[in-house]
Amino acid sequence: MDFVAHFLGRRLTYTYEVVELVPGQRLVMRTAQGPFPMETTYTWETTGDGATRMSLRNRGEPSGFSRVGAPLMAAAVRRETTKNLKCLKALLEKEYSKG
Repeated sequence: MDFVAHFLGRRLTYTYEVVELVPGQRLVMRTAQGPFPMETTYTWETTGDGATRMSLRNRGEPSGFSRVGAPLMAAAVRRETTKNLKCLKALLEKEYSKG
């Protein structure tokens, strides 16, 4: 699948391949093409209150010049991911409240 992201003022395009899928539990994707080799894992689990907890993990191995900036890049990815997940949560809660 193709994916477009905006990160640190740049437009990045990736092609991901799904390498593992356990419906309702786990999805693992790896970049087949893109500026940074990455693996993204989503997991879902039902909580005791009937809600679902989603976890997201991005993992990558920087190379060349990007290796020097890896710590800064990791912090920026965390900030961007947190922002995106808050937005997703708000959208889902708004949709859910419509009933």
